[in-house]
Amino acid sequence: MIRVFSSLSLSLLLLLDNGDGSRYGGASTAFAFSVGTTTTTTSRFMMTTKLSLSSSSTTALNSSNDDNDGALQPGDTIAVIGASGNVGKLVALRLSDTYNVHGIVRDASSSSLREFFKGRLVDGGDHTKATGTGSIKLFEVDLLEELERKQKKDNLNKFGSGSGSSGYNKSCPKSLLAPLQTANAIVICTGTTAFPTEAWSRNGEKDVTSEVLQSLWKTKLNVKETLQNLDALGLNTPNNIDAKGNRLLIDAWDYAAEVSKKRAILLSSIGVQRRTDMPFPILNACGVLDAKADAEAYLIEQSKSTTDNNDSNNYKYTILRPGQLFGGPYDNNYYLGTIFELDKDSDTQDLDMKVGDTLLGDTLRSSLAEITAQICETNTALNLDFAVVNVKGSAPSVSQIQTKLQQLETKVSR
Repeated sequence: MIRVFSSLSLSLLLLLDNGDGSRYGGASTAFAFSVGTTTTTTSRFMMTTKLSLSSSSTTALNSSNDDNDGALQPGDTIAVIGASGNVGKLVALRLSDTYNVHGIVRDASSSSLREFFKGRLVDGGDHTKATGTGSIKLFEVDLLEELERKQKKDNLNKFGSGSGSSGYNKSCPKSLLAPLQTANAIVICTGTTAFPTEAWSRNGEKDVTSEVLQSLWKTKLNVKETLQNLDALGLNTPNNIDAKGNRLLIDAWDYAAEVSKKRAILLSSIGVQRRTDMPFPILNACGVLDAKADAEAYLIEQSKSTTDNNDSNNYKYTILRPGQLFGGPYDNNYYLGTIFELDKDSDTQDLDMKVGDTLLGDTLRSSLAEITAQICETNTALNLDFAVVNVKGSAPSVSQIQTKLQQLETKVSR
């Protein structure tokens, strides 16, 4: 609990100044937004290694889109980046009902992670094929190390020619080559906390209080310069992970894939398009929404761009914008919703989805995982960005979720 209040104190300190001398509301405003304003309970979300989701017995359905040439098929491979996170684990497990999953994680030997995926893991050889059920293979990648290597390479080549639109020559780090070569799709679940916590440290476990305070002292409480210093230290900051890291991952898949690239899914956040509207400037005090906006724009750009390997990438993108995430698993306790083990009330299980970024509310991790699986299995929400939150009502059935997704497409086509 000491760490919790330490992180909160740092967050409030950073909120004092947004870098140009203007002031924000107050401590109570920031805390209220972080905890969430909806009614919650403290019931434990009891996870098992075989998560029971609403559509665990469903199979892939035909898309409402007449052209299914680029649709994912059972047995295709999906790389889930950030598969050891609270959301990533649920996404990887649910997708393995239908697809082979390459789980890209920081520590592939984690006993808790391997226990969570028990019964689905393969440690070598080929994945099962054409059985209707996939499997999960873990690949260990240190994204911060790869970013540092990329930066060194960029510095050496910055006066060269042939750089991509991202400002450097596209390539794929060796650690990402194996999981991305045969990936027909990627689901990016990477992300860090909006304010400094242990999640900002290189191993995700170290207290970063001293680094933040030292940088604030050196910059005379200039938040913008402080964040730049923390970026330079190679920490898991929003800019390093949500912006630069996601650009690297998109480029790596583009370069490495030796199979048909069908779709890329990015888990982002509500507020990305409303960064100047309250209460989102508070959430964006350390630049997390700016970083996510950068990744969104880059994904859209790259899904349509020409590359060295192909005349066109021609894969479809989907951007999901959830609200504050609630519900288990509670393994990575860096977020207030998991620190206090807050679940949605039992009567707040229904889903509201709208194109763009107009919703307010919170989102269950299990709901987000199910929606991610449904858009893959039904080939819906193609080249679409939408927000999703849980609202009052019972959990929707599989057919109801599919109808909601199809309605999103209908509204866009009008």
